[in-house]
Amino acid sequence: MNESASSALAIDAIKDADIEPVVALWQRCGLTRPWNDPHADITLARRRDNSTILVGRNSGAIAATVMVGHDGHRGWVYYVAVDPDSRKRGYGRVIMAAAEDWLRGAGIAKLQLLVRRENAQANAFYASLGFEESTSVMFQKWLDGRDPGRQQ
Repeated sequence: MNESASSALAIDAIKDADIEPVVALWQRCGLTRPWNDPHADITLARRRDNSTILVGRNSGAIAATVMVGHDGHRGWVYYVAVDPDSRKRGYGRVIMAAAEDWLRGAGIAKLQLLVRRENAQANAFYASLGFEESTSVMFQKWLDGRDPGRQQ
């Protein structure tokens, strides 16, 4: 990890005042979808002790985020974002290392994440961090009555 990146990025849990800037960052990074309300996702992540949103700040400004949680056995990350004006500084590695540390602190030994196959940049990033493609097949079922053909 780039030592200057880790010292330039202060990591802590999201605060109430961070919600709107975090949602704006996720939108700027193209991470939001019309069928997923980011405000509801933040509320859900903050509801229990098995999930949180970590925020990385550079000189007080939010430069990176990750939503991290676990089911007691496997950890998951979502909304991994680095401000487009702050890329190529190692912040993605720093925020992912913080998520891994948070999961280790919770006694979780395995981290999983989902990436769309066509997102070559994200796939390359996670491979560079030591992630490997799973041999598992993911199944999904919508429980809220939505048309499964419209969203993924």
